[in-house]
Amino acid sequence: MHLEYLIIHSPALFAALFTAILFLQSGLDKVFDWKGNLEWLTGHFSNTFLAGMVPIMLAKITVLELLTGLTAAAGVVYFFIAGSTVVIFFAGILGAASITALFFGQRIAKDYAGAAVLVPYFLLMLAMLYFARPAI
Repeated sequence: MHLEYLIIHSPALFAALFTAILFLQSGLDKVFDWKGNLEWLTGHFSNTFLAGMVPIMLAKITVLELLTGLTAAAGVVYFFIAGSTVVIFFAGILGAASITALFFGQRIAKDYAGAAVLVPYFLLMLAMLYFARPAI
């Protein structure tokens, strides 16, 4: 692999590394502190129509975050093996879906500050999609 090729794809690679760290840490936190996360989220959504769905929502977002992080990490490895950013692109799709789900929850819970914090992460996912997009 030529240095120029690595330089050209460095934005996608750094975005993927950042995404892997972000989502793996967040997902693993939910796995290892399930009870604490469930307790906090139950209170967070207590006055919303989502109140009865907190355990299943937590399970789904945990799986989605872990899948996003693992796909992003695999995408970096795949790039160095195959020279392709296609796996990073799919990690961007999963990441955008994850952030959108989290954003939806924050807005429903009327946690507007929490929702606003997610915007830069969503922009990162859009940038990763752009930089890793397959050639057409």
